[in-house]
Amino acid sequence: MLGSFCLSFPDKFVFNSPIAPKQRWARSMKVLIPAAKIQSRVVELALQIANDYQDRPVTIIGVLTGSLIFLADLVRHLNLHLRIGFIQASSYRGATTSPGELKVGPELLPDVRGRHILLLDDILDTGQTLNRLVQHMQTLGVASLRTGVLLRKQGRQQVHIEPDYTGFDIPDAFVVGYGLDYNDEYRHLPYVAILNDAQ
Repeated sequence: MLGSFCLSFPDKFVFNSPIAPKQRWARSMKVLIPAAKIQSRVVELALQIANDYQDRPVTIIGVLTGSLIFLADLVRHLNLHLRIGFIQASSYRGATTSPGELKVGPELLPDVRGRHILLLDDILDTGQTLNRLVQHMQTLGVASLRTGVLLRKQGRQQVHIEPDYTGFDIPDAFVVGYGLDYNDEYRHLPYVAILNDAQ
């Protein structure tokens, strides 16, 4: 016969109860765009994109890593014949909030010759990244090229480029969540938030 036993835990210990990100980082960030509003806007963008491409096959190229969540949600609302590819491009490295030297890695890019391309990025900041990628894609013999961003930061553009699709215009602040990171953290958050203590 097995003896009975009892486990005791400290008063503040909560078994199998995860701490919500909003509670954990409440002091360091302020939610700018709630998750529900993002999802609603993604559906609207998908309808616009589907209407523009209609029966034409489209290849959506996501700029890694920030566009990953945006792209994944968007394509699930697209009733189109499409392919998905990626390109690596970044001007931020580590714990910094200021753009540095732009690096482009095309190793993951599929063959885009003769294809209708939608280049998808997470945020339009200075415009340097998107402009450089557009120039790169235009050298590859694409049939057409459009661009889309989840966020467009106001008052930051150094290069004039107008995305064909924009989710939200936001103020000049460092934001994280929904794919955007600070030092490779916070990408998983379902909302977009201003990181107040970013240096």
